[in-house]
Parts: sequence; C-alpha cells; structure tokens
Amino acid sequence: MELVTISDIEAAAKRVEDVAVRTPLLLQTWDPRGTLWLKPESLQPVGAFKVRGAFNAVAALDDAARARGVIAYSSGNHAQAVAYAAQRYGVNAVIVVPDVAPRIKVEATRAYGAEVIEVPIGEHEGKARELATERGLTLVPPFDDAAIIAGQGTAGLEIAEDLPDVDVVLVPISGGGLAAGVGTAIKARCPRARVIGVEPAVAADVADSLQRGELVRWPQADRARTIADGLRSQPSELTFAHLREVVDQMVTVSEEEIREAVRVLARKARLVAEPSGAVTTAAYLFHAAELPAGKTIALVSGGNADPALFAEILAG
Repeated sequence: MELVTISDIEAAAKRVEDVAVRTPLLLQTWDPRGTLWLKPESLQPVGAFKVRGAFNAVAALDDAARARGVIAYSSGNHAQAVAYAAQRYGVNAVIVVPDVAPRIKVEATRAYGAEVIEVPIGEHEGKARELATERGLTLVPPFDDAAIIAGQGTAGLEIAEDLPDVDVVLVPISGGGLAAGVGTAIKARCPRARVIGVEPAVAADVADSLQRGELVRWPQADRARTIADGLRSQPSELTFAHLREVVDQMVTVSEEEIREAVRVLARKARLVAEPSGAVTTAAYLFHAAELPAGKTIALVSGGNADPALFAEILAG
C-alpha cells in the first residue's frame, strides 16, 4: 500500500495556502509546567481542520469531475469543509449526514449551498456511495483518501516550521486522516518528536487495533457512546497503515476528562472547542505520567460545539 509522503504534503500546502488559515501555536502561560502550546484548528473558516483535506481533494479534481459534482459523508466537520470547498470552486455538492449529527454542523453545511441528506447513524457512508454511483458524483471521503491525508498533513508542516524543537505532538484520532498526515509531516521534519494519538476511552478502537497489530472493528453502538461526536469513526486500511508507521503511542481519555478540558480551554485559553477538539488537552491535563516530557503541542481539531451542550459543559 502506497503511503502519503512529505512531498505530497508540501504540494498540498501550496494548494490550500490561500484558503486554510495558518493557525498559530499558542503558549499557555496558565500551565504550571510551561510546556503546552495549542494549535487552534478551531479558527479555520469552517471551524475545524477538515478544510485542509477537503480543499486539497477538490482542487485535485479535473474539470470533468467538478462539472459532475461531488458527494461526501460526514458527522459534521468534513461535511462543512466539502460544502465550503465546493462553493468556492463553483461545484455542486451533496452531503450525507447521520440524523444524530449536531444541528449546528448540519445547518452550517446547508448554508454553504450543499444538498444535505440525513440518514440513520451508521448508514451515511453506504448511502453516499450509492448516490455517487446513481448520480455520477465524485466521492470525497472524510479520511480514506491520499489527497485528504496530504491536506490534513499541512497542519503538521506548520508545527514543524513554527516549533522545530517540539518534543510531543498530541493528535486526536478517529478515522485517522489527521493523525496520518500530521504524523507523516512531523516524522519527516522533526524525527525526534513523538506523535501521540488520543481517543475517548469508550471509543478506543485505534488504541485497541495498534496494540493488537491489526484493525479491530468496534460496534457502532459502542463508539457512539462518546460525547466527542467527531471521534466516532474508525480507520480504513489506508489510514491504519499510516498510523502504524507514524504514531508512537496512544492515550485514552474519559468522558469527564473531555468535559473538563472543554472548560479549561474556554476559561483559560479563551478558545471554544468541541469535545472532539478537546481530547488532546485532556490527555495533557490528566495523563502527564503517560506522556514524554518536553515541549508539547495539543492540536485542537475543531470548535463547532453544539451551543446547548457547550453551555451544559461550562456549567459543570
């Protein structure tokens, strides 16, 4: 299986440089250890890192594919990213989402002009593939695609350029596209740095898989237990092959640790983070004994928090 290379990620960086925000590294002065930097991908145009991969994938399409249109399946952030990229390129987009997706993400996707189709959870990928065949649309998957992985890896390039002596990079893992891309970039540019994947303990299929050395499929009902709705997917053969090469260690965090990390990011870092985007901060706050010491970057992957849930979490 051919893996994404640093050259692929460098090419993606040129494609997305006018669209994706170069998010800063924010040193957290409230942290008594003084070793935490946040990379707030929540500041991207669609509120999440997904804009990087979506734009790289749509930019790589030929004119005929763009004329036919694109389709994607997603619980929310990839949906918005593909809809936004399609709008920018004048391409028709269809997005299939699970009917439990946060309303803020669904409505934002519609606002970018995409046709949104809601189906029962667990059926959105199958429905998207069915419609792609029926309508002749090009499928833009959320992670199982080299262009997506390369696009997400541009965040890793920025980390390497902005803090070349970084010791630890904490990355959330669900389908694995972000960790695959970021890990590839970090290993190429900062080979001494450790790449640590973070998952909710109740949806820790990647930790389980890496420990066993093979993909382990957890039931959808088990993965759906986590409050981190963006971390309920599981890796593909392609992303898992990358993860085996670039992820040095996995850490799992509890649901209450995720909630507390959301509160800390809001009150101390002044950042709105959805639960999925807060897991890396949770790992730093509550699992320091499991992590290597040194300069640590926690990638805050998204900020599209459901308003009611966000208020509930802040209220404690």
